Amino acid sequence: MRRFPYKPGGGWLTFVFWIVASLITLFPIYWMFVVSAKSRVELFGAPNFIIRSFFVENYTATLTNPTFQRYMVNSIIISTANALLVTTLALFATYALSRYRLVGKENIFFWTITNRMAPPAVFLLPLFLLFTQTFTIGSFSLYDTRIGLVLLYCVFNLPFAIWTLRGIIDAIPKELDEAAMVDGCNTWQVLTGVILPLARPGLAVTAILTWVFAWNEYLFAATLTSVNARTITTGLAEFVTVTGTNWGQMAATASLTLVPALVFLGLVQRHIVAGLTFGAVKE
Repeated sequence: MRRFPYKPGGGWLTFVFWIVASLITLFPIYWMFVVSAKSRVELFGAPNFIIRSFFVENYTATLTNPTFQRYMVNSIIISTANALLVTTLALFATYALSRYRLVGKENIFFWTITNRMAPPAVFLLPLFLLFTQTFTIGSFSLYDTRIGLVLLYCVFNLPFAIWTLRGIIDAIPKELDEAAMVDGCNTWQVLTGVILPLARPGLAVTAILTWVFAWNEYLFAATLTSVNARTITTGLAEFVTVTGTNWGQMAATASLTLVPALVFLGLVQRHIVAGLTFGAVKE
C-alpha cells in the first residue's frame, strides 16, 4: 500500500481553510438574518453586524399575511407533489435501464441529463407559449396552475433523479432479482419487495433534493404564474415597490423560506447509501 508522507501542521491548515470557507459561505445568510431583525429606521443607520434588538414585526407581517400564507401553501404542495412524482418515475426508469437490455440505453441515459445542460432561460419563451396557448382546453390552461409547475419541474428534476438512482440500483446485485423470481415473484413484486427496501435511503435522498430544487426555483415560477399558483420565492419580489424596498420584511420572508430547505438538507445527512447490500448475497 502506498503511504503518503506526513506533513506536520497539514491538518490544522486544512481545518483553518474549511473554517474560513464556511464563514465566507454562511456570512450572507447571517447578514440576511441581521437585516430581518432590524426596523426600517435601523436599516438606514450605520451598519451593525450584531443584533442588539429584534424587530419581530418583520416576521409577523409575513406570517399573518393571507397572500404569503397562500404562497407558502403553494410551495409546499408543488414541491411535495413534484418530489413524489419524480422519485416514482425515476425508480421505474432506473430499474429498466439497470436490469433490461434496451437498445441504446446508454445513449438514452446520457440524453436525459442533456436536459439539464441548457440554461433555463432558453426554455422560457417556448414554455410560456405552451402553457398559454398549446395546452389549453376551453378556458383551462396550464398557466398559473399548480399542476403546470409540478409537470414542468419534472422535466428538469427527473434527469437528476435518474442519474442519482442509477448507481444505487446498479449496486443492488441482480442475484437478488433472480432469487426472488425463482421463488415465484413477478417483476412488480421484485421491484416493490426487493429493490424498493434496499434503495429506500437513496430514494429518500433523491426525494429530498428534488423537493429542495422545486422549493427554491424562481425563474419559471415567476414567469409562468401570476396569482393563483405563486410560490413563496416569487413573493420576495413584491417587497420592491415604486416607493422603495422593504428590506427588513423581505429578509424576514427569505429567512422563513430557508427553514424548510435547511431541515430537509439536514435529513439528507442521516442516509448513508454505501453498504446497502453488504452481505445480502452469500457466496
